[in-house]
Amino acid sequence: MTETGQALIQIEDLTKVFYTDEVETHALSGVHLAIRKGEYVAMSGPSGCGKSTLLSIIGLLDTPTGGRYQLNSQPVENLGFAERSRIRNQEIGFIFQSFNLIGDLTVYENVELPLTYRQKMPAVERKKRVMEALERVGMAHRVRHYPSQLSGGQQQRVAVARALGGKPSILLADEPTGNLDSRNGEAVMELLQNLHREGATICMVTHDPRFAKHAEREVHLFDGKVVAEEELKKLMADVHA
Repeated sequence: MTETGQALIQIEDLTKVFYTDEVETHALSGVHLAIRKGEYVAMSGPSGCGKSTLLSIIGLLDTPTGGRYQLNSQPVENLGFAERSRIRNQEIGFIFQSFNLIGDLTVYENVELPLTYRQKMPAVERKKRVMEALERVGMAHRVRHYPSQLSGGQQQRVAVARALGGKPSILLADEPTGNLDSRNGEAVMELLQNLHREGATICMVTHDPRFAKHAEREVHLFDGKVVAEEELKKLMADVHA
């Protein structure tokens, strides 16, 4: 296999069950998914189909109830909290719908923050990475500004820079355009496409078919399972019938 063809993420028969008041909710029911290095994948499907749950498990924010998950050929489904946190900090970059910037930190400090948890990284290297990441998203001229002084589109660019600073193996974007108007949404999509062209591996959850088309491959979920596009259309038609 070529470097870009290797499976960065390999998921087999993944299940996730939530228990509330003796009610079992099967959020994921036997998901199989592989994402190769350098690939740009969009996960789509109706609300409540398991997209965000799957992204949380891929991002090591949550653990599966059953099944196997390998990240960079390492099994990660049963890791403890501390080890999950360490791998998440080094391997995964997150871009959230709500930006999740810290209001009383400057743009520079927001991007630097995840790097401060890497104990062996010298301050000089941190600074270099922060500035490189901000330059890549066109926000290097705003280092001293606070989130409240930025537009939504600019805040999301800073959030992308924060995700890039750690040089992660994969970028996970959860509805990255959800809080943006269409013009800023398109700009963020263009930014992600450029990053992908530069070699970034991206997995994005979106409910917007226009934005899903930006990815090179679309994964459709329905009732906690990965389904083919034609099958999804039929299932959705049955729901609305």
